[in-house]
Amino acid sequence: MNSKILNTIYQIPYTKNIKFKSVNRILLSIKLALHNLTNNVGRTVLTLVGIVIGIMSVIVVSSSGQGLKNYVLGQFDSFGTDVIQIETKVPATGKTSAANAEGQATGIQITTLKVSDGEALAKIPNVASFAAGTMGQELTSYKDENKRAMLFGVGANYPQVDSAVKVQEGIFYDQSADDSLGQVAVIGPDIKETLFGTEDAIGKSIKIKNMDFRVIGVLEERGAVTFFNYDELIYIPVQTLQKKILGIDYVRFITVKVKDQNLIEVTVADIDDTLKRIHRTYKPEQEDYSITTIQEAQKIIEDVFGTINILLLALTSISLIVGGVGIMNVMYVAVSERTFEIGLRKAVGAKENDIRNQFLFEAVFLTIVGGVVGIILGYLISLGFSYVISLLGYTLNFSLTLNSILIAVGFSATTGIIFGYYPAYKASKLSPMEALRKE
Repeated sequence: MNSKILNTIYQIPYTKNIKFKSVNRILLSIKLALHNLTNNVGRTVLTLVGIVIGIMSVIVVSSSGQGLKNYVLGQFDSFGTDVIQIETKVPATGKTSAANAEGQATGIQITTLKVSDGEALAKIPNVASFAAGTMGQELTSYKDENKRAMLFGVGANYPQVDSAVKVQEGIFYDQSADDSLGQVAVIGPDIKETLFGTEDAIGKSIKIKNMDFRVIGVLEERGAVTFFNYDELIYIPVQTLQKKILGIDYVRFITVKVKDQNLIEVTVADIDDTLKRIHRTYKPEQEDYSITTIQEAQKIIEDVFGTINILLLALTSISLIVGGVGIMNVMYVAVSERTFEIGLRKAVGAKENDIRNQFLFEAVFLTIVGGVVGIILGYLISLGFSYVISLLGYTLNFSLTLNSILIAVGFSATTGIIFGYYPAYKASKLSPMEALRKE
C-alpha cells in the first residue's frame, strides 16, 4: 500500500519552474483524489445516492413547475389578449386577496353587478362587444340518462367575446332568445355524449329543473382550461338562468372584448369610471367589483408559480443537505483511514494547500458525478410524468430548462465545497510526525 502511494506521488515529474510546479501539485491532488474514489467504489456509490436524490428532486420540481406554469399561461392565451374581465368582489378586500376568496366561498353574495352594467360598458368607444354571465348547477336529464351539469348562463354575444367557443352542430342562441327568456340550450360535447350517445341532439329537449330546454347547438371540443372542463357545460341565455332557474337579477361576471389592444389600459380606466358612477363606489374600500386584463392575470399566475417553485426548491434542498452531510462523513472517514498517507505526503514536501485540495477535489468530484446522474434521472422522471399526464388528456410538457440545470449544478457544487471543506482543512493541519506514527 505504501509503495503504491509513493509511486503515485512521484509519477508527476519535479520541476523548478514555479508556474509548472503549481500545476503539477494541482494535477497530483486531482490524481490522488480520483485514485481514492475508484479504490473505494462501494463507499463512493453510497455517498453519491444522497446527492443524486437531491439533484433529481430539484430537476423534477423545477421542470414540473415550469411545465405547469406554461400550461396554465397557454390556457389563458386561448381567451385572447384583447379581453377584459369584470367580476364581483367583496368590498374592502383586494381582488386577489384571501379575504375576498374566503368571503365569497363562505356565502357573501355581491348582487350589484347587472346585465345593464354590461350594456353601459358597451357604449365605451373601444369596447367591441360584451357578455354578462353567471353560473349554476342543476340535474339535467334526457330519457333515462341523468347528469348533474354546470349551467353557464351568458349573453348571446359570448362566442364573439370568447373566440374559443365554436359551434360544431346547429347554432348559438341570439339576443331575442335571451330577451324572451327562451328555454334553449347549447351543449358541450361531453354532455352530448353522456345524454345522447350517438343519437343526434339537435332539436331534442332536455329537462333542467323540470323544465324543457330545446337543444339548438353542440359545441366543438375545447377541453379543460386551467382545469375547468368547458366540454361539460350547458350554455343557456343568461336572463333565462337568472329568472327561471336561479331566481336572481344579478350576474357574477362581465367579459368585455376591446377593439384596439393598444388602448386596453385606457379602456380599463373608462370601465372603472363607468362602474364607479353606476355603483356609486367613489372610495376604493367601497368597490364591489374587480377589473382584470388577460396580461394582468398572466402576471399574477407567473408570480404565484414563482413563489411556489421557490418554496418547493427550499424543501427539496433538504435532501441535498442530507447528501452533503453524507459527503462530510465520508471525508472524515477518509481522513482517518489515510492518516499515514497524509503524513507521508507532508514528509516528502506536500504543503497544507496540497492536502486540502486533494480532499476538496474528492468532495467536488462526488457532487459533480452526483449532479450529472441526478440531472439525467430527473429529466427521465419528468418525461415519465409528462407521458402519464398526457394519458389523462392533458398536454403538459415537463421541460428541462437551463435555469433548472444551473440551479441543480449550483446546489451540487455548493454542497460539495461547503461539506467537503472542513474535513479537508482538518486533514491539512495534521502533523506529519504524528500521522506517520499511526501506521
